[in-house]
Amino acid sequence: MTKLGSPELKTLLCLGSFPKTFLMMIYAAVILPVLTSCAVNPATGGPNLVLMSESREKEIGAEEHAKVLASQPVYQDADLLAYVTEVGNRIAAVSHRPDLGYTYTIIDSPSINAMALPGGYVYVNRGLLTFMNTEAQLAAVVAHEIGHITARHAVQQQARGALANAAATVGGFVTAVATGSGYAGSQISEVASIWAQTSLSGFGREMELEADSLGAEYLLEAGYDPAAMIDVVTVLKNQEDFNRRVTGSGGGYHGLFATHPRSDTRLQQAIASVGELEEGEVTMSDDSAFREQIDGLIIGASAASQQQDARNRYYQTLLGYTLVFPDEWGIRETTTTVTAVMAGKGSLRVEAQRLQENIEPRVFLRKKLGITDLQKSEAMSQYRLLGHTGVTTSASGNPERVAAIYLGPRVFVFRGEVTDS
Repeated sequence: MTKLGSPELKTLLCLGSFPKTFLMMIYAAVILPVLTSCAVNPATGGPNLVLMSESREKEIGAEEHAKVLASQPVYQDADLLAYVTEVGNRIAAVSHRPDLGYTYTIIDSPSINAMALPGGYVYVNRGLLTFMNTEAQLAAVVAHEIGHITARHAVQQQARGALANAAATVGGFVTAVATGSGYAGSQISEVASIWAQTSLSGFGREMELEADSLGAEYLLEAGYDPAAMIDVVTVLKNQEDFNRRVTGSGGGYHGLFATHPRSDTRLQQAIASVGELEEGEVTMSDDSAFREQIDGLIIGASAASQQQDARNRYYQTLLGYTLVFPDEWGIRETTTTVTAVMAGKGSLRVEAQRLQENIEPRVFLRKKLGITDLQKSEAMSQYRLLGHTGVTTSASGNPERVAAIYLGPRVFVFRGEVTDS
């Protein structure tokens, strides 16, 4: 009989998610050696099966972090990274593991996701940042990932995976002995491994909800509105639904599930359980720094990730724009100018200049470029960018379409010349 408080019962509590019959089969061979591996979860206070120390957790995190840096492009924006780190450290300071030491990395990927590794490593994709509207939403994403770290979710999954693999091996061995057939044993072992994988994937929902709840708690302690957790998950869920309608597949943030956040009772309860700020207690509600850091963030695929683009694409990484030309056009470039030429047909020249005066695009063409004979003159306002275009005669006497388009502190001048009309 298992006594209350005995190490055996403590271990069974750790393994409570496994079927009882399965546990009975592997108890003698698997459970006894790991009796001392049941630890108190630092975030929840509940018992968890873990097979590594915190120092080993940090070592694994550092090893995996090096692999991430070697395999994933890092977004090169020191100011934005410093801002994300500041927000992250504000959350980490009020977490259950404030002394762990946290490292933040922005991955240069358009995909909408974030992730965490054991030992305090948090990653946010550039693509996810483009859908954030407030600092509190950014803090919510980071808090969710820190929740995974403080609850040692990755370590728990590693322990469960190790146990499941050991159980699969034992199952195969026992069956082989009973039947006298190694083949039969290998078949059972294979089935057990598949079961183990399925069981592990089933823990996702619980762990994600726990990370949401912990993240909301950290938001509250750091002075953010915990409701930001619902807000950001709603934004990301809406984007996932949109992608599914357009492309047929979601491919969104890992913390999303089939139920929409606004009607997800369990998620609502998990967030509400941490409480809410008293009226006037919100301390982190100024989003000016957030807007300043997000301004100019690259949207979509970056030049570094698209070098193998099969199309005749030009990247201006310094100024942050890209153009696709017909396959037969050749491209020449300088620091601020790109010229595409189709031999015997025509050319297109794009030049970026800093806008020195607050003048209309029409005036810019006349005053700065000296074009006084502009024909078919008309204003442009595509994608809310002010511009002006018209037709003139090039220095070589050919018809030339010119346009000036304002973007931030710069004006982009387009000159398209026809050499074979």
